[in-house]
Amino acid sequence: MDPSLVEPSKWEQFLSSLDLFLDPVLCALIAGGVLGFLSVYVVLRRMVFVSAAVTQAAGLGVALAFFAEIHLGTHVDPMLGATGLSLLATALLMADPSRLKLTRESVLGLAFAFSGGAAVLVGDRIAQEAHDIQGILFGTAVLVTPEQLATVTGVGGAILLIHLWWFRGITFASFDRVGARVQGLPVRLLDAVLMVSIGIMVGVSARALGALPVFAFSTLSAIAALVLDLRLPWTFLLATLAGCLSGAGGYLFAFFYDFPVGASQTVCASVLVGVAVLLSGLRRLVRPAH
Repeated sequence: MDPSLVEPSKWEQFLSSLDLFLDPVLCALIAGGVLGFLSVYVVLRRMVFVSAAVTQAAGLGVALAFFAEIHLGTHVDPMLGATGLSLLATALLMADPSRLKLTRESVLGLAFAFSGGAAVLVGDRIAQEAHDIQGILFGTAVLVTPEQLATVTGVGGAILLIHLWWFRGITFASFDRVGARVQGLPVRLLDAVLMVSIGIMVGVSARALGALPVFAFSTLSAIAALVLDLRLPWTFLLATLAGCLSGAGGYLFAFFYDFPVGASQTVCASVLVGVAVLLSGLRRLVRPAH
């Protein structure tokens, strides 16, 4: 048989097109790592639904950016749309809803339902960009532009640097608010830094990777780390690594087995939670023997 007629293996295809696939793998690695770090705050502060609402708002922001360009003739960068709506949702969720006789859960439910429904409605009116909308909502996009990678890298690096620099203050204000106030820490400012960080990172990551995997990175990474019941610094480190592995590993799994990228990354994050539960159970079985 003529060797030229033999179909190359998946690995050979990946290596031959490495220039195309390296950017999305790196983007998923970086976004997964930063969102994994932030996910510890999201889970421990019981803000999982906040993350869901903000990621939905990011999807709506992208849809509105496409709508503005197609129907209004106004160019709006979809990443700006995603980040802007994410920050708007974050600001809404930071406000005190009691003045309107609403609970925070009510506002979260409203933001989540409205953003998701509105994104689908707007997407229905921009048929020529339907594939992009599906990519934003479910993470079906295979490629990432160099500009998106640069934005995710720059924003993610800046957020991670700030959080490592202020690590003690933000963790203290997040998990012991009364004690932080007694020590004179600016709790409201530190809260704002955390919430804005989540809003911005979710926005830029959702535009590049899709809302579904971004939600998984910002929640399941911490769950996998917390199940192991380690000290807080180790929990942050493991959540960061879990996010990196879910992002890059999920992309590679999707490529080699021909599955949708976002769903693969989400399932990969879920599998890591299962592995952590199994390891935790084994630790409990072994510990009495010592």
